[in-house]
Amino acid sequence: MAATLRVVLGTDDASKLRLPTGIPDSVEDLKREITRQCGLSGNFRLQYRDIEFDNEFVNLSSTAELQDKSTVKVIYLPNETDMSPRHDPSSVPEELDEASSISSSLSTADTDILSSPGSTSSGPSLRSQPWPQTFPIPQFSYEVEVQLERANCTHLSSGTLLSPSAKLKSDILDSLASEIIKYKVYPSSAEFDTVAEALIRKHPCLKEQGSVCGYYGWKISLKYKMANYRTRLRGIGCPELSINSMKGKHGTTGQSPNQVKKPRKAEVNYCPDFPVGETKESLEEERQALLLEIKKKNQQQIKSKMGKTFAYRRQEIVMDMPFITELKSRWPALFSESEVNAEFTRITTVPLLSKFMSQLDGYSDRLLKVFRKKGGEAGRKIRLITAVMDKDPRIERRRECVIKGLCIYLNEEPESLIKTYLDASSDASHGMEAIVMGIYVIQHEGAEPDEDPEDVGVIIEGVNVLQGLRNVANGCVLLLGLIYSLNLSYPKELKHTFEFLQKVVMELDGNRLSQKVQVLKNRLLE
Repeated sequence: MAATLRVVLGTDDASKLRLPTGIPDSVEDLKREITRQCGLSGNFRLQYRDIEFDNEFVNLSSTAELQDKSTVKVIYLPNETDMSPRHDPSSVPEELDEASSISSSLSTADTDILSSPGSTSSGPSLRSQPWPQTFPIPQFSYEVEVQLERANCTHLSSGTLLSPSAKLKSDILDSLASEIIKYKVYPSSAEFDTVAEALIRKHPCLKEQGSVCGYYGWKISLKYKMANYRTRLRGIGCPELSINSMKGKHGTTGQSPNQVKKPRKAEVNYCPDFPVGETKESLEEERQALLLEIKKKNQQQIKSKMGKTFAYRRQEIVMDMPFITELKSRWPALFSESEVNAEFTRITTVPLLSKFMSQLDGYSDRLLKVFRKKGGEAGRKIRLITAVMDKDPRIERRRECVIKGLCIYLNEEPESLIKTYLDASSDASHGMEAIVMGIYVIQHEGAEPDEDPEDVGVIIEGVNVLQGLRNVANGCVLLLGLIYSLNLSYPKELKHTFEFLQKVVMELDGNRLSQKVQVLKNRLLE
């Protein structure tokens, strides 16, 4: 009998575990299923809510304690060993083996990385949270607060609005700009709206009588204040802004002076400053020490040094825009499952793999329902793809079908994302070298559509950057993570697919959608 469990992976992080054949007979079998569906690796134990102890979590020793809709909690153990399935090295080209050795030796779950970017990365120079849903108006200076308190009381009693003096308005704008910079240096127009609206909500005396929305003048003033504030920060060497100075743009990259480098995919830590007390030279020494730790396969030191060198690595990627081959040579640890997960979290403050899988699973039923209503040639292609689920009901196959169906529904080709080869012959190697960005799948000759692939990996600029990824969904989420980690743009032929994955599945900058993605999201909510 089929069952569903709720798996708690960390703080504010849980996934749905579908068990088509019911709850496994042993705890080890259940752990293997959790590892497989949630993409986890590493040593962990399970806990469950015991009704004899007021539903407190206790260690799980027998799956007989579990029922349908029960909750289990993952507790990671120290000195974990890699539990991720290994691929057969004979099934891939010889030149791919070296890249996989680092990836497989470092593979851990993104929930094992850390719960907050502040603890994973280079210190207080990093932002710890994305743009808030409701902008928090800061506490102003004592002088400003006194004036606003009196004006709010007057407004409450008589409805009189305050006409702030130039100094009062400047002080308010300065404080707001200082608060905004904690989240972004380039807020969007909609985000300026949220700040100005929050201001008049907290201090109704500042509402503008001649404005339809009551805050349009404040919004425009904030835009000018932020522009001036950015100029001041650029002058003191803020890297997120100095990369756009004319001097920086006439460097070795040949970048056009009109090309502004700024977050475009809801990055929170786009180009952070070095940790306090660190310099380019000291962090280069850390990078070289990191290379030695990789040879020793010292995972704890690798995690620590990758976090410490995040700002240095990020500035190199954003400012210098090196080729993938150069990055792979200088930062080999970055090209592993665990560090792609970690880097994505450092950049966005959001866990990558666990959120992607849980959100995709949450949308799967609704997506499949919408897909079934699609007519024409696109509908026929989707039905052919989803028919595989009748033979193979596993969650990995379901995710793969949903991703391929999503591409077709958005009038994009799944073959642009996923390249399938029959074997690891020289023809496959030549085909991979021609891939600019995508996922490769190697099937043995004569394989049925529902059979597991021999290998799944990611290719960027013709270079194999990840392999042994087990399934297409895992490859897709790690490709998304690499696009963020390497500061790449989405492929034009897949821009709507990746927009959906970013803005709807990962909920990053989800308030601004293209028409195609907005229509699909509306249908999912019907």
